[in-house]
Amino acid sequence: MAAGKDIDDLPKNAANYMALTPLWFLERAALVHPNRASLVHGSRRYTWQDTYRRCRRLASALSRHSIGLGCTVAVIAPNVPAIYEAHFGVPMAGAVLNAVNIRLNASTIAFLLGHSSAAVVMVDQEFFVLAEEALKILKEKNRSFKPPILVVIGDENCDPNALKYALQKGAIEYEKFLETGDPDFAWKPPEDEWQSIALGYTSGTTASPKGVVLSHRGAYVMSLSNPIIWGMNEGAVYLWTLPMFHCNGWCFPWSLAALSVTSICLRQVSAKAVYSAIANHGVTHFCAAPVVLNTIVHASPEETILPLPHVVHVMTAGAAPPPSVLFAMSQKGFRITHTYGLSETYGPSTLCAWKPEWDSLPPETQARLNARQGVRYVGLEGLDVVNPRTMQPVPADGTTIGEIVFRGNPVMKGYLKNPKANEEAFANGWYHSGDLAVKHPDGYIEIKDRSKDIIISGGENISSLEVENSLYLHPAILEVSVVARPDEQWGESPCAFVTLKPGIDTSDEQLLVEDIVKFCRSKMPAYWVPKSVVFGPLPKTATGKVQKHLLRAKAKEMGPMPKSKL
Repeated sequence: MAAGKDIDDLPKNAANYMALTPLWFLERAALVHPNRASLVHGSRRYTWQDTYRRCRRLASALSRHSIGLGCTVAVIAPNVPAIYEAHFGVPMAGAVLNAVNIRLNASTIAFLLGHSSAAVVMVDQEFFVLAEEALKILKEKNRSFKPPILVVIGDENCDPNALKYALQKGAIEYEKFLETGDPDFAWKPPEDEWQSIALGYTSGTTASPKGVVLSHRGAYVMSLSNPIIWGMNEGAVYLWTLPMFHCNGWCFPWSLAALSVTSICLRQVSAKAVYSAIANHGVTHFCAAPVVLNTIVHASPEETILPLPHVVHVMTAGAAPPPSVLFAMSQKGFRITHTYGLSETYGPSTLCAWKPEWDSLPPETQARLNARQGVRYVGLEGLDVVNPRTMQPVPADGTTIGEIVFRGNPVMKGYLKNPKANEEAFANGWYHSGDLAVKHPDGYIEIKDRSKDIIISGGENISSLEVENSLYLHPAILEVSVVARPDEQWGESPCAFVTLKPGIDTSDEQLLVEDIVKFCRSKMPAYWVPKSVVFGPLPKTATGKVQKHLLRAKAKEMGPMPKSKL
């Protein structure tokens, strides 16, 4: 047999080859479960048949305004049905969806809308003034600016005056816009699965947002990977605590359609709303950053409904979860699946796969093992921890630190209009995450820090995450973030920014600082112990990530720690 030749010369044809896209999942859901609830939002309830028709209306309405291939549609909205519908309706028209973070300021949103050349802006009524201000900034910077089509999303749960104001300013109401579309619109899948389906901008933990471009192929692969690794089945009820504007809700809008799962929309996230949805809607699954889990753990008795009526599955990612938070959630009856990923990898793309032999271990040990970032998703082809200079894998010894790198279909197409960033990100044929980790003997990876968050004190590397994990065990601490502060003697030393639990006596802050430092000395090496402790709320992105760059700037403003006189 000749080497390098397949056994046949059979060509692809229309019967056996189609571009991969998650858009077909919606069509199937409407066919198989037309009367099953697809979306529930307050008093509004849609079936899968309703949702399919509404998405086709949206695609048709966009097409009638010449919005299609090569166009971007921006959506500025919380978790309401319209943003879910946009995940299908926009790409059904051939366009690219840009779901915008609602907590960004007007100048940043102006940059995103300009950089992506948004042809349509769909905005929730609560955020219309924000969008209006952003478009005004854009017009002032570019006199030849062509205003986008402006669609306002009304919500009966909000102040009607906001909707009235938007309509007076010439915006088209979303439902009226849908009425201009055909519910039987003959949408076409992409001819090429490499075609872009979505554009998202990096979360704001750094000062320069980059446009992450995702393909239909990657979205398809990740949409099916999600329920496989989570064990999610038909009949599940999913609560939207994770913003759909964050990494396209980790691809779950498409995953839920694949399994005809009912979505419960949650406009604002609170512990009380989560518990109420579990009790009233039978919620079985939700995704959330560790900061949300922390809120649930520390909810007052008036906000909780315990014991849980059934096991509730929770997927967490977005930041490394402290083992103490994972332990507390499991004690309340939540089953945690810990995942990790980035905007550049379609959201989570690794998970801490649970092993049966861990079932007999003490709960604290289980939580510590589950805090690791684990192994690759079934849809991800390559994951490793390497020496970034040599690209050689680090030994699986649990101590040697390297950079996490990815390779495979669930890696972004690249950054929009940013060749320099793409060259750096894809160096040596891998996507470089910038996250530092170790690899354990069982092959599971564990993040130690972001490369920019490592504290170098007297030539020794200190993992800010490990210091934080110890501080979370202190009974008075609700949230904590540790960054480097300039130090006259050591170059840098750890500085802890702490949010205290409600009810903690703060009349003597110095006494609290001394207690925290004493606690740290009993838990960690002496040079890891924070030399300064600052109390107050932590600055965060809309997805719950602590904005460490702001804390680093604050620590720098505080000036260097003086050299000890001892």
